[in-house]
Amino acid sequence: MNKLETGEEAGHVRSNLQKELAKVLQQRAAISAVLRAIANSPHDLQPIFDTIVERAVDLCRAGVGGFRLSEEAGFRLVASKRSPAVSEMYPRSILEREGVIARLCATKSPVHIPDLATDFDGNSMGEPEREAISTGVRTLLIVPMLRNDELIGMLSLARQRVEPFTENEIELITDFAAETGIALEITRRERELRELQMELAHANRVATMGHLTASITHQLRQPMTAAGISASATLRWLERTPPDLANARESLAEIVGATDRASKVVDSIGSFMRKASPRKERLDLNESILGVVALTRSEAIKHGVVMRTELAPRLPGIHGDRVQLQQVMLNLIVNAIQAMSGVAEERRDLLISSAATEEGARVEVRDTGPGLQAETLFSPGL
Repeated sequence: MNKLETGEEAGHVRSNLQKELAKVLQQRAAISAVLRAIANSPHDLQPIFDTIVERAVDLCRAGVGGFRLSEEAGFRLVASKRSPAVSEMYPRSILEREGVIARLCATKSPVHIPDLATDFDGNSMGEPEREAISTGVRTLLIVPMLRNDELIGMLSLARQRVEPFTENEIELITDFAAETGIALEITRRERELRELQMELAHANRVATMGHLTASITHQLRQPMTAAGISASATLRWLERTPPDLANARESLAEIVGATDRASKVVDSIGSFMRKASPRKERLDLNESILGVVALTRSEAIKHGVVMRTELAPRLPGIHGDRVQLQQVMLNLIVNAIQAMSGVAEERRDLLISSAATEEGARVEVRDTGPGLQAETLFSPGL
């Protein structure tokens, strides 16, 4: 073997290594794009589906791409790129006859059709093949997306010319589909966890509001009673001869004020009871605190607790979910009221305060209850 042959072999090895490296980097970039889409869209799957199709088409230089999810009803198209009009849903009955999807489900392996025009005859064509040929597709590749060996979706890549996908391209897109399936599974589990947390939070709110039923009833009875008294007074002013319009107008204004107070109580209850996804928004911290104080004041009075507030007048604006914040405040206040049940009434004092800090804002709930013993917090038996 001469030096020239040795140099050519070394060059060939370097070339192959460079191609392999380029393939790996391309795949890594595609997966990174999907992971970024997942991170940026925790509550919306559509951008994730769109990114999967976009990257799959780019990886294999395909002209057309589509992504279908496997559902109970069939295989639903959730994203496509440069794909002509195709059916939104392929029903499960499609598996009863020959075709690319039946073959994919049976083998759970990539299905590669180098030329649709010659691979199927008219009798063996299913709806997907007929649709593809009618739109000019000639070469087709469908790759399964699996979870625990169960088909959860499929990636379709097509070329409107006869140009079979290479083994490297099929391997590349298969690996991409496998890793994307893992990412989607993680996203699905995180969504299920968030939904479970929402269910638990909602159940907690319902239980807490049930505990405060008497307090809420009192909160509503006060303005409604006031409205009834003002309405009776209004009738008396109007029945005079001549009618006393000035006093009647004043009584009507009191009715409006009372119904507004009742409406605010109902709105507060509705916010706590409503089941909704967490929503970050700019909120007034003091206003959120006062809403909870209004709901729990009657409960404090019933237990002989003096509830006071010391709220800083100018707090920085904060972003968060108002219902979650108020849920925490509600739990702290109710727990504080219950903690002082064994304390002499003249010492039952509850202070809710807010203050600005370098980091933003601080809220404190202080009570004069007995507190927790150190052994309760750090018991070695727990």
